[in-house]
Amino acid sequence: MNRLARWARAEWGLLYRTVRDPLVERRRRAIPMTLGAVALTTVVQIVQNQSWGYQFVQDIGAVRAEDPLWLALVRTPLSLFVPALDLPVWGALAQILFVFGIAEICIGRWRTLVIAYAATLAGTLYARLGIRLGFDSPLGLPASDAWVVDTGPSAAVVGLAVFLGWRYGARVTAGAVIAAMAIEVLLKGNLAGKEHLAAIGTVVLLCAISTLRHRHRRGPGSRRSGGLTGPGRGSVRGRVFRR
Repeated sequence: MNRLARWARAEWGLLYRTVRDPLVERRRRAIPMTLGAVALTTVVQIVQNQSWGYQFVQDIGAVRAEDPLWLALVRTPLSLFVPALDLPVWGALAQILFVFGIAEICIGRWRTLVIAYAATLAGTLYARLGIRLGFDSPLGLPASDAWVVDTGPSAAVVGLAVFLGWRYGARVTAGAVIAAMAIEVLLKGNLAGKEHLAAIGTVVLLCAISTLRHRHRRGPGSRRSGGLTGPGRGSVRGRVFRR
């Protein structure tokens, strides 16, 4: 048991310490963006289950690969908060509350939104590429997927989970998320699974760019430490993106 506890502290200790203090001190005020996202998702779910509201939600937040690209790009931000009709809404709400909440505290609300949007957009753009490649390609999709309504926070949640695992030293957790998504694709090969891999690829690219920028700033002769390349076990919270 002690060995398991030591592993848990090594894997999640820094992340836990970073999240704990703001939640204890500020409670709900520590995650206003996350609570807003949960409220927005709840409202959208209620509206789309009304006879008068379903088409309205489809018009403003439903993304399909058959749609014109400009329309898909306009709808993509809101599509993140449109729960899939064939899945329980509590799953989407729990994902947003847990993963978005941790991310908002650890990397800030704007970085959380940027990464979430980048991951979601990667899935949206991949769907078009996959259909062009065709079902015969390992990376392709059947033409029928062009009419699949593509909504929900799952790609954003997967992307944020991988980013947080990399940023806060929870490498086994990040690896487990990636492995789970790869297994999903091997077993199902569906649109959602492949979009999740596209989201992961985008986030890994963001991590690599951030690491290279950090190394460039420090210079070739600088001593390696925590920072953006992955904090040490005793390091403190740092900034990821800088403008």
